[in-house]
Amino acid sequence: MRLNIEFRHLRTIKAIVECGGLARAAERLNITQSALSHQVKNLEAQIGVDLFVRRSKPMKLSPAGQRLLRLAEQVLPQVEAVEADFAGLKSGRTGRLHIAIECHACFEWLFPVLEQFRRAWPEVDVDIRPGLQFQALPALQKEEVDLVVSSDPEDLPGIEFAPLFDYEPVFLASSAHPLAAKPFIEAEDFIGQTLITYPVDRARLDVFSQLLTPAGVEPAAIRQVELTAVILLLVASNRGVAVLPDWVVREVRYNSDYVTRPLTEGGLTRRLYAAVRSEDSAKPYMAHVLRLMRTEPLKLQRARAEA
Repeated sequence: MRLNIEFRHLRTIKAIVECGGLARAAERLNITQSALSHQVKNLEAQIGVDLFVRRSKPMKLSPAGQRLLRLAEQVLPQVEAVEADFAGLKSGRTGRLHIAIECHACFEWLFPVLEQFRRAWPEVDVDIRPGLQFQALPALQKEEVDLVVSSDPEDLPGIEFAPLFDYEPVFLASSAHPLAAKPFIEAEDFIGQTLITYPVDRARLDVFSQLLTPAGVEPAAIRQVELTAVILLLVASNRGVAVLPDWVVREVRYNSDYVTRPLTEGGLTRRLYAAVRSEDSAKPYMAHVLRLMRTEPLKLQRARAEA
């Protein structure tokens, strides 16, 4: 026997039991008592057995009705949960924010952003994927991630690059290093040096894309290090030099173990972007996280300046 039981049937059985009769159940379900009675009779005709013990007050379920009630108690909470999820998606309260980062040093300012975001949008699923072991922008197009932090905007269909803030790549060396005496650093100064970098393709490193590659200069050696703290330790030990974003070197700008210098006489300026799919850019939670990403680095700057 194939049954055509609908969600409204389950809601009807549950309402009648909870309300104790047809009149109150009909009022709860916002239908007439006659329509509710017909619905029960049609369902009983389809099943072939009575769902209620007749002439009992309050109405009592038959064994078949009790089985249908158990089904209603199992299924309806799940349906209501899905309905709530859909309503949240429609209103923008819920969703997914999986972020890929093409920047090791971004974690310092990104974590406070996500902590604020989590408190404001507890129903949004947040995750971070380092965008250095895979192609982050193609993953964004394929909806594998939802936001990519990058300093290299591309012209991609369906993708928008929202500007976040400008930063300066800064030269960092030990105070005992010979280059510490220079007021600024040029490409030729890297000849013969050990350059300590993150384990990133050189095309994604500002020191190469903005300075060394255009000048045709190659350091004597490149040492790749995963952690910013280790880079700082090696530089302080005079094991090499590094180029890091200004929000990182502010941590050591007043430490006598280090010197920081601009790249070129006028310094270099880069811009960080958040890449998102065009259809997601207007979502309330996406707009909020972009605002936080723009303002949090400024808060860090002010806090360090005051310190």
